[in-house]
Amino acid sequence: MITKEHILNLADAHLAGSSVYITNIKIGGDNHININIDGDKGVNIDDCVALSRAIEGALDRDEEDYSLDVSSHGATTPLVLPRQYKRHIGRTLEVKFPDGNNAEGELIKLNDNGFTLQYSVRENKPIGKGKVTVVKEQTILFAEIKEARIKLKY
Repeated sequence: MITKEHILNLADAHLAGSSVYITNIKIGGDNHININIDGDKGVNIDDCVALSRAIEGALDRDEEDYSLDVSSHGATTPLVLPRQYKRHIGRTLEVKFPDGNNAEGELIKLNDNGFTLQYSVRENKPIGKGKVTVVKEQTILFAEIKEARIKLKY
């Protein structure tokens, strides 16, 4: 039986020392292996092909039949590892919290425990009538979020 741990070990051995890393591995009941990868500088088709060939070279189809798909993490897929946030500094992030609340803003800072979003809101003027645009920052811990996605601009 092909296990997730075995595939992860094969992938980690191939990717050791590179800027590419695994974000997800799924193995279906029919031995359909689906691997998603990301990289500190992004990934390209050559990264996917190289990992696919490395894993296929280590598995024996005579022992157990399988199918294998290796693809990039995807632009609309939620971020799953703190490592992924670094290359998205300066981009807009949509964050969902377990309590149902959401936050959206520009990712401006990152540390080991979380990140800071910057956003603009319209608030009443402190004196007089009307509104004024105020820039605010919100620090969010990785442990506090349910999901975070990059908001694409069209």
